[in-house]
Amino acid sequence: MTEIRHMNQVELSRRLGVSCRTLERWRWIGVGPQFIKVGGRVKYRLADVESFEQSRLCQSTADRHYFDEPKNTVRS
Repeated sequence: MTEIRHMNQVELSRRLGVSCRTLERWRWIGVGPQFIKVGGRVKYRLADVESFEQSRLCQSTADRHYFDEPKNTVRS
């Protein structure tokens, strides 16, 4: 069985270079990486974080989402 790796909010904020408050706002409005909430704790699966990062890749500053907040992502 493959081990699923998780990150907490502080680890993800450091990785993305955003504040924990920004991550909280993203969760509130339904954007950003998918997350898991168990017993009041928020966890992010590494695979979901990597997928989110991949969706934000840009070739140049002319790319449409370069300055945008993350858009709603499809949740499954």
